[in-house]
Amino acid sequence: MVDTAMTTHKASSSSSFKSKLWNYDVFLSFSGVDTRNGFTGHLHAALIDRGYQAYIDEDDLERGEGIKEGLFRAIEEAMISIIVFSKSYADSSWCLDELVKIMECRYKLGRRVLPIFYHVDPSHVRKQNGDLAKAFQKHEEGIHEEKDDKEREAKQERVKQWRKALTEAANLSGHLQITDNGREAKLIREIVGKIITEWLLSANELNVAKHPVGINSRVQDIINHLSGGGTNDVIMVGIWGMGGLGKTTAAKAIYNQLHHKFQFKSFLSNVSEYDLVVLQKKLVSDISKQTEPKITSVDGGISLIKIHLRRRSVLVIIDNVDKVEQLNAIAGNRDWFGPGSRIIITTRDERLLKQVNMKVDKTYPLKEMNEEEALKLFSWHAFGNSWLNEGYLELSKEVVSYCGGLPLALEVLGSSMVERTPTEWKSQLEKLKKIPEEGIMKPLRVSFERLDATQKDIFLDISCFFIGWDKDDVEKILKECNFFPTIGISDLRERCLITVERNKLNVHDLLREMAKIIISGNSCRPLGEWSRLWNHQEVADVLRNKSGTEEVEGLVLCFPPPWPSSNMPSFCTEAFANMKKLRLLQLRNLQLNGEYKHLPKELIWLCWKRCPLKSIPDDFFDQPRLVILEITFSKLVQVWEGSKSLKNLKILNLGSCPDLNKSPDFSNLPNLEELRLEWCKSLSEIHPSIGHLKKLSLVNLTGCQNLISLPGDFYKSKSVQTLVLDKCCQFSELPEDLGTMISLRVLNASNTTIRQVPRSIVRMKNLTHLSLAGVKLKFPLQFPDSLQGLDSLRNLDLSENGFHTLPSLSGLSKLESLRLGNCFNLHTLPSLSGLSKLESLWLSNCYRLHTLPSLSGLSKLESLNLSNCYNLHTLPSLSDLSKLESLWLDHCFLLHTIYDLPTNLKFLDASVCSRLVTMPNFSKMLNMRELNVRNSRALTEVPDLDKSLNSMTWIDMRDCPKLTADFWRNVLKVSLSL
Repeated sequence: MVDTAMTTHKASSSSSFKSKLWNYDVFLSFSGVDTRNGFTGHLHAALIDRGYQAYIDEDDLERGEGIKEGLFRAIEEAMISIIVFSKSYADSSWCLDELVKIMECRYKLGRRVLPIFYHVDPSHVRKQNGDLAKAFQKHEEGIHEEKDDKEREAKQERVKQWRKALTEAANLSGHLQITDNGREAKLIREIVGKIITEWLLSANELNVAKHPVGINSRVQDIINHLSGGGTNDVIMVGIWGMGGLGKTTAAKAIYNQLHHKFQFKSFLSNVSEYDLVVLQKKLVSDISKQTEPKITSVDGGISLIKIHLRRRSVLVIIDNVDKVEQLNAIAGNRDWFGPGSRIIITTRDERLLKQVNMKVDKTYPLKEMNEEEALKLFSWHAFGNSWLNEGYLELSKEVVSYCGGLPLALEVLGSSMVERTPTEWKSQLEKLKKIPEEGIMKPLRVSFERLDATQKDIFLDISCFFIGWDKDDVEKILKECNFFPTIGISDLRERCLITVERNKLNVHDLLREMAKIIISGNSCRPLGEWSRLWNHQEVADVLRNKSGTEEVEGLVLCFPPPWPSSNMPSFCTEAFANMKKLRLLQLRNLQLNGEYKHLPKELIWLCWKRCPLKSIPDDFFDQPRLVILEITFSKLVQVWEGSKSLKNLKILNLGSCPDLNKSPDFSNLPNLEELRLEWCKSLSEIHPSIGHLKKLSLVNLTGCQNLISLPGDFYKSKSVQTLVLDKCCQFSELPEDLGTMISLRVLNASNTTIRQVPRSIVRMKNLTHLSLAGVKLKFPLQFPDSLQGLDSLRNLDLSENGFHTLPSLSGLSKLESLRLGNCFNLHTLPSLSGLSKLESLWLSNCYRLHTLPSLSGLSKLESLNLSNCYNLHTLPSLSDLSKLESLWLDHCFLLHTIYDLPTNLKFLDASVCSRLVTMPNFSKMLNMRELNVRNSRALTEVPDLDKSLNSMTWIDMRDCPKLTADFWRNVLKVSLSL
């Protein structure tokens, strides 16, 4: 069977996309004697060049009185008939019979008719006089000569029909008349370029969707972008998204809105299924109107594409691309296309849009439908209208939720629910949860099958075990499985198989269903032979029956809390004995009985939350491949007895173990990189061996409320990059040796009892983040006189401290954020002149701060917060802060005047400034979005505020009694005109 999308017609390749109701765009009715080699011949050629399929009878032989059935059929199958009335037109009974048929199709089939009067007076055609009178005289003479009464009556009726058809055709509005041969070319251009284009606009449109819900809103931005740009610009855009989202539908909708602007166009559908040479032939054929372009190689095809397209403005849709080679063979470079060309690509793989030789101007991710659109589309398919039938609302919402905004799924399931009872709907939903619809799964699976082996493993692991997890944490786990997760996750995201939002991993619900079908082999394999086990009840059955096999690579079994330790579900360790390839194991709220030597030796990641063990048994440690051990929220009192060997362990997470009073011995953990002990509230001792870990890079001790200090050797580490001591409320000292930690980048020690910052801190050249906020002491936190030397420091947080002044900040040339909020005793600031990279300055609730140093050197400052600086009575000049967008001055009770503001400012809060009288001129504040001066009761005017109202989205000027009536009049006048 030939795919019509990849074949061409003799007249025009656009026939592939025509409705089955017609085969021709235009039928030409004419007298060959008068116009075949002139006007009609030129018109036919112009129609073909434009890409229209025009029927012209090639038979020049004497045809007699009979008319071919094929000619009638061609008239019926043509969307438009053009009648060229010339002096000899009425001489031919053949032409007149064509005319009768044409007018019949106009009435019965709604076909369009365009009469052209070629050197003929329309009134002569209408009344059959003038030149036509002689023709009809001959026709009627033939009637009189007829001897047979029936034949004579038939001929009389035939002539009557001719006359009627001529009269009706001549009376049609919009007819064209040619009286001067010099006007022929112009008229042909008008016919082909305007009239036929407008009439055939809908006829040449692609079938978008039976119910095109939400399509226009999804493609309007793309159309606007394609319609923009210079008239000579070649613009390429890409549309990407997961299977079933409607990318092809969107591309068709775009084509339908733009195609009438282009003489040359091609829609290459589903290119992933065709050979490159076939695609090149299709493109060249569509543009050049060649029946079968001679292309034998990809390179030859590229040469031919350049020849035929480089001087033509073309519209090309390249649908369902899955290999960059396809793009490089069809649209490899911008100079292949003529000025004004537009190229649209659809793909499941965003990465391809970055790899194509011809740089894509803009990419558009196609998103799932929102609930309103999804319900509407589902309703059209299920009920035949846009509203839900009574009694089906909740069931419909359940189906829509299952579909996750995927149009394909909504269409398939909606169609399957037609005329079914609510009971049948419920049964169908229950079935879907166990046996997903094949019509939905099959197109989704295409993307999975195109992955390599490691990409498939990453996708299946994420789908089963890591939904909602932090991407960085998952990468650490999968890296140890030799899956190359950094590039793998990026590939999966670009192929629309996963999403990453706020660094959290997610997979569309239907893709997760697909993953589970793949793993289960359509439920044909026994549970114990699945590569991954995740379903709570199924996993419990496998463990109780000890039916797990070496096929199992990952297993998760999590019982919901709360479970008292004495009544936790329990399983036997022997249940894991045959799972020899198990690499990922996640448990929660359960206990394991028996010998731990039965645990598989291939374990890479073991996560056991709410583990009831007081200590890890000695027979556990024969784990040669274990890289990540997480035992959190557990009953551990000590981690293990003495020194235990886990040679490959890189991450040890013992967070939120409230009874743990000391860390384990780290002597035989030579590869440990991360140690997490946060919220171990009883922890008071860290083993001295921590100082000998050569690869340790992160130590998190947040919330260890009984921890007073760290071993001295720890501060000699040359590997630790992050140290977190936040909320270690008894931690009181940072020793001078701190300065020798040359690799330290992040030091967070907020809400501690540290008394003094050691002088050696200035030697920490790599420190980028320092937080010493909330040090609650009777005496202020002591600093060195200067922090100069912290050359890499980007973030400094000293909020909620009791100091009166700060050390010198000169030399902090890379500082981007300085937070000093809630420093109630701070009354002055040192010079800020050297902080050229500072973007955020936070001074809220510095009650005693009365002046600010010059801010003129802060050219990168974007936000300045001075809220609740009660004693601040004056501001330095702000006009040089060209990047400042947000300024908080609320509750600055003593502030009298704001002298100037930067014109880039977007947000200003000067509310409850009880002494504020004067504001700067607002005539140039054209970027301002939000202004709040509420309850600034002394304020008399905001000069020229009316000139910046166009940009405003929110203004609050309530309780400002001194604002004048003239001011309000001007503001209201402008507001009402907007």
